[in-house]
Amino acid sequence: MSKLSFAFFGATNYSKELLLFLLEKNIIPKVIFSIPKEFNISYSKEKVKNINYANLKELADKYNISYYEIDSVDGKRTKDYEPIIKELNLDLILVLGWYYMLSKSTRELTKYGAWGIHASLLPKYAGGAPLNWAIINGEKETGVTLFRMEDGVDDGDIIAQKSFTIEYEDTIKEVYLKATIASKEILNQVLSNIKEVKFKSQDKSKIETYPQRNPSDGEIDLTKTSEEIYNFIRAQSNPYPGAFIKTVDGKRLIIEKVRIE
Repeated sequence: MSKLSFAFFGATNYSKELLLFLLEKNIIPKVIFSIPKEFNISYSKEKVKNINYANLKELADKYNISYYEIDSVDGKRTKDYEPIIKELNLDLILVLGWYYMLSKSTRELTKYGAWGIHASLLPKYAGGAPLNWAIINGEKETGVTLFRMEDGVDDGDIIAQKSFTIEYEDTIKEVYLKATIASKEILNQVLSNIKEVKFKSQDKSKIETYPQRNPSDGEIDLTKTSEEIYNFIRAQSNPYPGAFIKTVDGKRLIIEKVRIE
C-alpha cells in the first residue's frame, strides 16, 4: 500500500484530516494540489471564500512533498499543471475536499484515473453541500461514496460506500465528523486492495444534484414549520457561517442552536 504513487487534491479541513491519516500510514503522495482560501469559480462573479479552508502547504513542507495551488485563472488552472502530473507517472489522483471539475485530459494521465469521495450515498445528494442539504431535508441517514470521476457532477462509477446515521440532535459538526471517519475507513479498505477494485455504474436517471450554498442562503424562513427551522439551523451551525434572521436595522442575528418545546 505504501508503494501507491498518487497526487492528492484537497483544500478543506476534511482534506487535511484524510491527508494526515494517509501520511500516518506512510501512504505519501508525490504531489499535493490545493486551492487558496479565496478563489475564483464559475458560479460566482466575485471570489469565493473557503470557510473550511486548511493550509496543506504546512504538511507538504513537513514531508518534503511538492505543492501547487490551483485557481480558475490563466496559468493556475488544473490543465496548466498537466505536464507535471504526466511526468510523475502516477497510479492515481485522489480528490478529497475539492471545488473544481477535473477534465478528462487530467484524469487520463494516471493508471486508475481520478477518484473522489463525495459526502452522500450517491446517486442521492450529488453536487454541492451534500451534508448540509441532508440535514436541512431531515434525513436520518447518509454516508460517503468513493467513486471514479467522469465528466458529469458526481456521476462516475461507484467503488465503495459507507453509511451512517444522522441523529436528531446532530449538528453539521457531528455529521461532518462521521463523514470523515467513514472516509478514512473506505480509504483504508480500498487502497490496501486497489488491484481488486470493482466499479459499479450509477443509474444517471436517479442522480439528485443539489446546488452549492453560500452564507446568504442561511436566512431563516419563519413561515416554515418548527421542525424545518430546527433542521435548517443545525445544518449550518459552527463551523459554518450559521443560519440567521435579519433585525429591524438590517443586521444579521445568527441562531446557533434551538430546541423544539
